[in-house]
Amino acid sequence: QVQLVESGGGLVQSGGSLRLSCAASGSIFSIYAMGWYRQAPGKQRESVAIITNGGTTNYVDSVKGRFTISRDNAKNTVYLQMNSLKPEDTAVYYCNANTIVGITPTDYWGQGTQVTVSS
Repeated sequence: QVQLVESGGGLVQSGGSLRLSCAASGSIFSIYAMGWYRQAPGKQRESVAIITNGGTTNYVDSVKGRFTISRDNAKNTVYLQMNSLKPEDTAVYYCNANTIVGITPTDYWGQGTQVTVSS
């Protein structure tokens, strides 16, 4: 089992910045990638940024150049630095951990944190 606790959401004006944090605990040895997803009202959840254990990152096109995902292995924490925020970034942001034990993959999710960008 992996537990994920997010923090750092809030209300910010267009053009502003926020940093989200996701602290992992439990069976963290089983994690091979972590990421951030978001879901806006009436829309499907989408992948925003992913970082693997090897440090490889991937971003959805709409956030490239504005968002940066990083990890602090000593703190078992993943961050999402969000700059130049736009109203369309408004959503609930969820932390995700991809794990595998043996041949069994399992996804874990945080509780979500609201990000609201005002115009």
